[in-house]
Amino acid sequence: AGAAAGPAAGAAAGPAAGAAAAGNTASRDAAAGDAAPHPAHRRRGPQALAGPIWKALVIFLIPLMLSNALQSLSNTIGSVIIGRFLGVHDLAAMSAFFPVFFFLISFMIGIGSGSSVLIGQAFGAQKMDRLKAVAGTTLTFTFLVGFVLGMAGVAFTAPVLSAMGTPASVLAASIHFGRIMFASLPVLFVYAVYTTFLNGTGDSRTPFYFLVVSTVLGSLIGPALIFGWLGLPRLGLVGAAWGNLWSTLLTLALLILYLHVRRHPLRVDAQLVRNLRIDLGLLRTLLKIGIPTGVQMIMVTLSEIAIVSLVNRFGADATAAYGAYYQVANYVQMPAVSIGIAASVFGSQIIGAGVFERLKPLLRAATLVNYAVGGVLVALCYVFARDILALFLTSRHTLDIAYELLMITLWSYLVFGNAAVLSGIMRSSGIVFWPTLLSILAIWVIEIPVAFVLSGRIGIDGVWVGYCAGFVANLGLQYAYYRLVWRHKRLTRLIH
Repeated sequence: AGAAAGPAAGAAAGPAAGAAAAGNTASRDAAAGDAAPHPAHRRRGPQALAGPIWKALVIFLIPLMLSNALQSLSNTIGSVIIGRFLGVHDLAAMSAFFPVFFFLISFMIGIGSGSSVLIGQAFGAQKMDRLKAVAGTTLTFTFLVGFVLGMAGVAFTAPVLSAMGTPASVLAASIHFGRIMFASLPVLFVYAVYTTFLNGTGDSRTPFYFLVVSTVLGSLIGPALIFGWLGLPRLGLVGAAWGNLWSTLLTLALLILYLHVRRHPLRVDAQLVRNLRIDLGLLRTLLKIGIPTGVQMIMVTLSEIAIVSLVNRFGADATAAYGAYYQVANYVQMPAVSIGIAASVFGSQIIGAGVFERLKPLLRAATLVNYAVGGVLVALCYVFARDILALFLTSRHTLDIAYELLMITLWSYLVFGNAAVLSGIMRSSGIVFWPTLLSILAIWVIEIPVAFVLSGRIGIDGVWVGYCAGFVANLGLQYAYYRLVWRHKRLTRLIH
């Protein structure tokens, strides 16, 4: 309760001071006389600027959480198909490739987060020309980066996987699978950032609808290529990679067509085509926001490797228990991750529109929604933890370890969500470096050392306590920076 009330109460002075300090910027923008937006744009105006913010948050959150859940479910089902019908050999080949792939995807996630802030601010200000400029620069840049990384990946897949110590028995299959996935990067990057653009305008429903389309297409095309249905060649594991490429490409084409028919502000029209170039000023701002987020994703990935290394010391049962826990944790943390994204999107729109007094109710509403929605999910998991874990585990001893892990850590995901709200709102103003650095410090200075020390003293439970310590430390650091520094800053738009 104290953690929930603290940040909300602490917001009182910050946004008000920011509104006064940014008054000159808002006045200059008004005097500049931006062209009036198209009536269709007005109808799709920012949700954050009118009505109860908690209601807009919930409306935005539901499709976003469903998207995350569907993505996780799709990944789980894909692994089950590969493991059960092609065998452990092919599952291992796919698994060996994904650490490298995720490393590259982390960069794209960072660029996407930067573009969502700029898109949100442009949309909040109803500056459709700048919105198109951000979209054009981001699309061009991500396509070029995807092309370069894809070609480099195709060329160096074999030596990289060999250097990682990929078992010889699966190396050839991993290389073949990896080269197709690398070649797909330009399409995957463009589709991913386009859905991020839509989230930046407060539209989380359209990305969800097309994730459903992508999942359905992938569920049809992937198995058809894997098993050789309908006269298609039987490709085995690489059929999964080809299926992923074709389903993404078709979904992207359908998305572009849908946005055109709906006359969406982000549709591909003559203005967007003219902006398919790199605006160096926008690119610098984009990278300033995006690179720290990408680095954070990479550091989180490395921390998970460190945690797994600690868990592995306690034997195969502990490792299996951790794997089952992670399946559950992916769903438990969805409200926290989603509310952080929502806070960043809505904060961007508010700052773009110059109505800084809305930041205080946004912080309060997002914090309360985090504890309300996340609290219900955590409570259900506490009650049904054994039944859920039994879906993944048959060994009683392994199940007991996983159950103990959930009992120790579940509550801390609410704290994680609270920190995500604070950092999301600060990121929406373009302040990214310090929230990112503080998150990394919480992991590498608190979580990992605590897990290491306590695992040597009280056993495997010490690893789980490390998670909680890291989440609590991150909230404390984010709140301290927000309270002592961020709320005293002069808030201005990044889009002019």
